Amino acid sequence: MSDPILVAEPGALTLGDYARLARERLDAPVWDYIEGGAGEERALAANTGAFDRVRLRPSVLTGAAEPLLATEILGRTWGAPFAVAPMGYQTVADPEGELATVRAAGETATPVVVSTFAGHTFEDLAAAAGAPLWLQLYCFRDRDLSRRLVERAERAGFEAVVLTCDAPRLGRRLRDTRNDFRLPPGVEPVNLGPAGPGGPGYARPAAHAAAEFDPSLDWDVVAWLRSVTRLPILLKGILTAEDAARAAAAGVDGVVVSNHGGRQLDAAPATLDALPEVVAAVDGACPVLLDGGVRRGSDVLAALALGASAVLVGRPVLHGLAVHGRAGVRRVLDLLTEELADAMALTGTASVTGVRPELVRAAREPRTRAAGPALRLADLHSGVADPVMDTMNFLNEVTARYPEAVSFAPGRPYDGFFDVEQIFGHIRRYLGHLTDQGESPARIRDAMFQYGPTAGRIRGVIAGALRADEGVDVPPESIVVTVGAQEAMFLVLRAVMAGPEDVLLLSTPCYVGITGAARLLDVGVVPVREREDGLSAQDAEAALRAELARGRRPRMIYVVPDHSNPSGVTMSLRARLDLLALASRHDLLIMEDSPYRLVSPGVQLPTLKSLDTERRVVQLGSFSKTVFPGARVGYVVADQEVVTPDGRTGLLADELSKIKSMITVNTSPLGQAAVAGALLGSAGGVADLNRRTAKHYGAAMRATLDRLAEVFPPETRERLGVTWNAPSGGFFLRLRVGFPADNAALIRSAEEFGVIWTPMSYFYPHGGGEQEIRLSISYLTPHDIEEGVTRLARFVESENTDPKR
Repeated sequence: MSDPILVAEPGALTLGDYARLARERLDAPVWDYIEGGAGEERALAANTGAFDRVRLRPSVLTGAAEPLLATEILGRTWGAPFAVAPMGYQTVADPEGELATVRAAGETATPVVVSTFAGHTFEDLAAAAGAPLWLQLYCFRDRDLSRRLVERAERAGFEAVVLTCDAPRLGRRLRDTRNDFRLPPGVEPVNLGPAGPGGPGYARPAAHAAAEFDPSLDWDVVAWLRSVTRLPILLKGILTAEDAARAAAAGVDGVVVSNHGGRQLDAAPATLDALPEVVAAVDGACPVLLDGGVRRGSDVLAALALGASAVLVGRPVLHGLAVHGRAGVRRVLDLLTEELADAMALTGTASVTGVRPELVRAAREPRTRAAGPALRLADLHSGVADPVMDTMNFLNEVTARYPEAVSFAPGRPYDGFFDVEQIFGHIRRYLGHLTDQGESPARIRDAMFQYGPTAGRIRGVIAGALRADEGVDVPPESIVVTVGAQEAMFLVLRAVMAGPEDVLLLSTPCYVGITGAARLLDVGVVPVREREDGLSAQDAEAALRAELARGRRPRMIYVVPDHSNPSGVTMSLRARLDLLALASRHDLLIMEDSPYRLVSPGVQLPTLKSLDTERRVVQLGSFSKTVFPGARVGYVVADQEVVTPDGRTGLLADELSKIKSMITVNTSPLGQAAVAGALLGSAGGVADLNRRTAKHYGAAMRATLDRLAEVFPPETRERLGVTWNAPSGGFFLRLRVGFPADNAALIRSAEEFGVIWTPMSYFYPHGGGEQEIRLSISYLTPHDIEEGVTRLARFVESENTDPKR
C-alpha cells in the first residue's frame, strides 16, 4: 500500500495548478478570504507581478549539476532557503490545518511560522513538528495575553518570535466585505482561548482585530518583547530603508520584507521591489527574509540574488492543504524545491551561498520624453469638450478619492463570480471545439495569433446563442463581432446616419455611451421622455412628426427595452409591438440595446428582434455582463438588406464590417475565444451560464428596495419628497429626491456621509433629471447595500433640513 504522503495530485505540476484545484474545492467565500487582498488588490497583484518581470541570467558549462540548497538561518539548518509563512485559520482549508502543515514541512526540513490565529495548540504543533517552529505574534491591547502567548510558545520549543508590525488594524478587504465573510463554525484561534462575552468574537476577523489589536504599537515593543523572552525576535512588515535601519539599530535578530500578502495597504510596493533598499539599510546586521508573491522556485532564487537570506511561502501552502491535506502541502514544498534546484543548475549556481546579484538581469530605466507642442482645445473636435464626455471621469475620480465610501455608482458585474482560471478553461474549450470541427493545428494557431476576419470568428457560436436564448434565428453572416457594444453603436450610427439632416430618436434618460457616440459623429439626437413602461410609440411619433416639420429626417430609434440604464425601466409587450408598428409606418430602423435581460431573474419579455418580422431591428449585444467585461466582446445583428446602385444586394452587416476594418480592424481573437468557450460550456447559450448571477442580482435588487422601504417609511417619503421605482431586474433603479442632485451634492454625500451615487442629469442629453439619482446594485454585497442605503438616507435627510443647501 502506497504512503499517502507521496501521492501527487494528477496533473498538478506547478504551484499554479494547485491554486486552480484549490479554487475548485473551496467554497467561494473561503477562497476569497484566502486569496483576496486589500482595496483594489494592487499590492496583491504587484507581489507576483514583480517576480513575473524578473529574468535570470543563465550560465553554462559550470558543472553545477546537483546544487546545494541547504542554508543556515539563526543557527539552524534549513533544507532549502524557504519556510512556511504565518497564515491563520488553516482549518478553513482542511480539518487538520496547521497539524498537516507542520508534519509535511518537517519531512523536508522546512521551518513553519505559526500564526497567533492557529487552529491547533502550540503544544500539539510542537509535538508534531520535525523542523523549527517560529511564533508569529500580533500584539493585543491586552499585553498580558501577548506575553502569555510568547511564554507558551517558548516552553513548547518554538525557536523565534516574528512580530507583525504592519497591522494596527486589518486592511480593507473588499472580497470579505462583499461576501459578509464569517469563519465557518468550529474554526477558531484555540491559543487565544474562548471569545470573551459581549466582545466581537472570532467569526469576523476584521471586527476582532479592530477591537483587540493594539493600534498604538511603537518601537518600544521591541524592548518589551526582549523583557519577556530570550527567543530571537524578527520584525515582519518592513518595506522601507528607514524602518529597516531602525530595526537593525534596535538590535532585532531579523526582518521580514512583507506587505502582508497585499492584505493591508493597497498602495504598498511589491516586496521584491522593496527588498534591495531594505537589504542595503540592514547592511548585514541580521538576516533579511522576504514574504509575498513567491510562486516558483525561480522566484526563490531571484529573491536570494537581490539579497534575501530566505523567503516565506504563504498561499501556495494553503492551496496544497486544500487540495490534498498533508500530502498536498508536501507536494507543494517538493515542487518548490525541485524548481529551485533546476533554476540553480541552469544558472550555474552551485549553492545557496553562491548566489550573486549579477544573476538577476537589471531592468531598463524608462526613457524621459521631451515636452512637445501644446494643442488648443478649441482646435480639436467640439465633441471632446462636451460635458457628457467628462461625466464618467468625474465619477471615477470621486470614487477613487473616497475609497471608504459605499458606492452605488459602478454599473459593473459583481467580481465574486470571476476566477482567473476560468479564462484558460474557456479558451481551451474553444480550441477543442475548433479541433472537433476539423480545423488543422496550423489553422487553429492562425485563429489565435493572427488578426482574423473583420466581422469576427465566432459569429456562428453567437448565432447559436441567439437561437437558444432569444428565439432569434439569423444567419451568422448578419452578425459583426465588435469591441464591446460601444463600437457597435459607432458602426451603426456611422453607416445609417448619412447626412446632417438625419437624426436619432432615443428614449431618455438614456445611456451616455449612445449620446457620446452621436456627439462625436455629429449626429443630432432627439430625446423622447421615458414613461413608467418605457418608450411610448405615441410620444415617439409626435417627436418624429415635429422633426419632419423642421426639415429633418428621423432614421432610427435607440432604446434599451429591458431594465434600462439608467432608470431600470422595462418596456411592456404592448409598447414593444407599438414601437415596431411605428417603425413600419415611417420606414424607421430600431437600435435595440439590451445587455441586462439575461442577468435578470425570471422570464423576460421577448426582445424587439424576436418580434421583428420586417428586419426593422438592428440588435446590439454585449458579453460584458453575461460572461466578463475584460473580454471586450460585443456584437451587432444587422440582417437588413442593402441594395447597391447596380441592383446587387447584400447585408447591412457587410457595410458595418467595412467601417470596422478602418477603426479596430478586428476584435481580439483571444477575447472571442474566451466568450465562445464560455457559451459552448453552457449548452451554447448565455441564459444557462447566468442562472446563478441572475439570482444574485435579483436578490441584490430586492435587498435594495426592501432597505429603501425601511429607511424611508411612507410618512418620511412624503415629508422628504422621495420616491423610487421598483425594477424587476437589471443593475439600476431611479430615486427621486427633493433637492438638486448635482455634482456638488455628490461630493457632499461622499465626503460627509460615505456614500456615492450617480446624478441622473448625466443621462438627459437636453437637460432634466436634476432631482434624480441613479443607484447601481450590481457590485455590492448585502452588507454594503444595508449600510449604503442607511448612509444615503442620512444624506437625503441632511439635504432637506440644512438651510445652507
